[in-house]
Amino acid sequence: MELTSKQRAQLRGIANGIDTIIHIGKDGLSDNLIRQANDALEAREIIKGKVLENAPLTAREACGQLAVLTRSEGVQVIGTKFVLYRRHYDKSKRKIELVKDRRQTAK
Repeated sequence: MELTSKQRAQLRGIANGIDTIIHIGKDGLSDNLIRQANDALEAREIIKGKVLENAPLTAREACGQLAVLTRSEGVQVIGTKFVLYRRHYDKSKRKIELVKDRRQTAK
């Protein structure tokens, strides 16, 4: 699912008020960290992560790789922090309702 700029802006606003729950350190993207990110995305749909100074990756690299490994979308990267979003597959369990894109609904 490709996010529109309005949806991305909406998610950035939501991410502004949440705490950082993923910390990437010297081990990089370990299996345990990927599992933790998957579980958090399943529960919350949006998570914020931070890349520590001793990590082998930059925040942009970590965001891109983690997005692929967790089947999520990278929302933003600022400094050492990044935000990931994955829409819940079950409509009844969705916590975030994204704004609609007018171009898609007009067709």
